[in-house]
Amino acid sequence: MTTRIRTRVAIVGAGPAGLILSHLLADAGIESVVIDQRSRAEIETTIRAGILEQGTVDLLTAIDPGTRVHTVGQRHDGIELRFQGEGHRIDFPGLVGRSVWLYPQHEALKDLLALRLSQGQDLRFGATAVRVEGVDTATPQVSGTDADGAEFVIDAEFVVGADGSRSVVRQAVAGSSRDGHFREYPFAWFGILCEAPPSAHELIYSNSDDGFALISQRSPEVQRMYFQCDPDADPNALSEAEIWETLQRRVPGTTLTEGRIFQRDVLRFRSFVAHELRHGRAALVGDAAHTVPPTGAKGMNLAVADVIILARALEALLVRNDERLIDAYAETALRRIWKAQHFSWWMTSMLHVAPGTSDFDRLRQIGELRSVVESEAGRTFLAEAYTGWPVES
Repeated sequence: MTTRIRTRVAIVGAGPAGLILSHLLADAGIESVVIDQRSRAEIETTIRAGILEQGTVDLLTAIDPGTRVHTVGQRHDGIELRFQGEGHRIDFPGLVGRSVWLYPQHEALKDLLALRLSQGQDLRFGATAVRVEGVDTATPQVSGTDADGAEFVIDAEFVVGADGSRSVVRQAVAGSSRDGHFREYPFAWFGILCEAPPSAHELIYSNSDDGFALISQRSPEVQRMYFQCDPDADPNALSEAEIWETLQRRVPGTTLTEGRIFQRDVLRFRSFVAHELRHGRAALVGDAAHTVPPTGAKGMNLAVADVIILARALEALLVRNDERLIDAYAETALRRIWKAQHFSWWMTSMLHVAPGTSDFDRLRQIGELRSVVESEAGRTFLAEAYTGWPVES
């Protein structure tokens, strides 16, 4: 038998976007059901990076004063751009009065899951959305199967796709799961997690003749580091000694603290923006709507901005029967999305050495870096974008 579930908003995806949206809707008196094909353990243990903008941290704190972002997370007041053996610090508070926090996404998800479940959220793990229908009507439906393989149908007044880059809801919104603006980059990141104390107190973005490297952190005991590589690189092809030699060479002038490498992977670089973010009674947020290269630290923050805009629109629609904000959702969200796409592309192109780079290209790139670090206007632009723009009302 097919189980029928009735709610006002069906949210597909229990990542940060879906969970935060469910909380904001509950505050507005709007009931929702959140489904995710993963188990709770899978959601909480899938390790992903997390640089949170000031606005994201402010929202998480407002949602949950007990959030661990201020205890487990680490406040960072700047980053270092390193090139030609010299480091140049970008002072965020001094330039724009804001900071960022290093707080891995899975830790934020632990907080959000615990909060939503404690507040009675209807949250269904192991539930896979198969199709979305009726978005041109006032009663769209999400059909799928639960953790035991039994079929269900969610009857809702609105459907939100917060189900990541392989979104099922995107088909109903954009007409195709692949419909959108797409860019693939000719390089990737070779990433490692290692057991070691931090090599630096803040992130180091390093441009070298051999390619890019990022020196990041996870905790006082575990560090995350990346270096530019070929997209088809085999993460198991290099020995630990070769990995450390590559990283050290990519960050001249800094001595890295080495330790046992216990995880390695290759992260491909892609940019994507769906052609449509909303159709009828369905909308997309987060990775279902767009993806960005990780260089600019925009991923989760951009998803949160989408959610804030959409939550306001859904409150107006479902509480006051006012369609103006939902009709403007895509246009409003896209203004920030394309700014973030530009910033991520700019940081990526300024710091990486593309295949076939000429001497002219390299010298021009160094000139660009100097134009940024030697100008207060240049440093301010970077700091403003990195720490996050205000969300449009």
